Amino acid sequence: MSNLTDRIAQGRGDTPADIVLRGGRVFDVVTGAFLDGDVAICGDTIVGTCAQYDGRQIVDVTGLTLVPGFIDTHLHIESSLVTPFEFDRLVTPLGVTTAICDPHEIANVLGVAGIDYFLQAALETVLDIRVNLSSCVPSTDMETSGARIEAGDLIPLMDDPAVLGLAEVMNYPGVIHRDPGLMAKLDAFAGRHIDGHAPMLSGRDLNAYIAAGIRTEHEATTANEAREKLQKGMRVLIREGSVSKDMEALLPLLSEATSPYMCLCTDDRNPLDIGEHGHLDFVIRTAIARGVPPLAIYRAASLSAAEAFGLKDRGQIAPGKRADIVALGALENCDAQLVFCGGVQVGQAAFDARRIVPPIGRGSVKAPAVTASDFRNTSNKTDTDVIGILPGKIITEHLHFDIAITDGDKSADLARDLVKIAVVERHGINGNIATGFVQGFGLQRGALASTVCHDHHNIACVGVNDADMALAATRLGEMEGGFVVVADGKVLAELALPVAGLMSLEPFEVVR
Repeated sequence: MSNLTDRIAQGRGDTPADIVLRGGRVFDVVTGAFLDGDVAICGDTIVGTCAQYDGRQIVDVTGLTLVPGFIDTHLHIESSLVTPFEFDRLVTPLGVTTAICDPHEIANVLGVAGIDYFLQAALETVLDIRVNLSSCVPSTDMETSGARIEAGDLIPLMDDPAVLGLAEVMNYPGVIHRDPGLMAKLDAFAGRHIDGHAPMLSGRDLNAYIAAGIRTEHEATTANEAREKLQKGMRVLIREGSVSKDMEALLPLLSEATSPYMCLCTDDRNPLDIGEHGHLDFVIRTAIARGVPPLAIYRAASLSAAEAFGLKDRGQIAPGKRADIVALGALENCDAQLVFCGGVQVGQAAFDARRIVPPIGRGSVKAPAVTASDFRNTSNKTDTDVIGILPGKIITEHLHFDIAITDGDKSADLARDLVKIAVVERHGINGNIATGFVQGFGLQRGALASTVCHDHHNIACVGVNDADMALAATRLGEMEGGFVVVADGKVLAELALPVAGLMSLEPFEVVR
């Protein structure tokens, strides 16, 4: 962190600034104006704009537009399938300078040790990783997770400098009905940021949820839902992940009037989508192409996000703010040419200077040995509950189909796109196996299985026959978790995720 005396001296021009960005224009996310002049940086802080400065290092940004660094306001880094250090290398060149993460996935496998890993990593990454402490581990008592975290486990972590508050309160029925364990967490974090998660909650129940001190919401999937939550004082985070895609539904609500109260997040976005389409830069480009004013979307990506989460030191290219700066070729393209994160130029030298925290969570897959017979669905009635997939949504439908029983078992019905789904407990707690049916995969042969299974992260398997499902689940145990594709008794493809069964040890270029 820069010295106070140095900041004042460099801001006045009494001494040369550490770094001067020269030749570009600043896009002001308060007024929408383009501002000429140098941008002077002292250490990690912007100390001058709209003037000329001498500098120890002059960086030529002629012809570029400078915007504040982007803030992803809610994400699970584990969903990128790489460690925080590879995620750092993946998204900072795209302009993301702050990531507010909930290490909920690794916490459901390893407990507090998983959160500690992220807090240690946050000390070393170029990206400024801030952590909201996981509120719902397990997310519901109907699940078998690898750990349980109570209020008393979180309180010792509250004063860590990376911690902002309490992560998404997923158990909204527990809030409304005043579950004692959840009430203890809400009491402990009173006055701190408390992140929301309340899909389709409305009316008096929503009022009660917000009255508990919950400030932000990323689960709105329609404009009407988002509007009600805005009108009731919540900050709405427009989510565009790999599975949950709410951007198109919510962008019509984003304007210069609403942008101070709306932010951007990815929640769960995999490295393939990031590599092919982008991260928050993709959302910004798409929004402008859909007619959203550039001021509204760039403000939502930076200043509004900083204000919503109490990060008063960033979000604007202005004196006294953290030197998180993205130099773009054009606003409408959101094409980062140069990125500074806390005054550090993003590039290989910055990544090489990091101290890598050793990953944890090896050998976390402790599933029982399974055979094809474990995947029999032995119901005695043909009327069957079926999970209905809604493309692009995290929510599902509850469907009913008649499925014939043959030799005491129900089988996949490919003509109706009905295939088996199973969950195999893999934390070594009870060895439970549950089976059911799902519609919407379009699977015609074989099986798919993964240890990435929100939020308990047991083994989830979908398949058209029991033998391939058993092979897929078995292979996951052998490779310490990940993804497996099986057909006709052979493993066709796999991606090992040995870090808690959630993250790879490989570079993101390999994982994608």
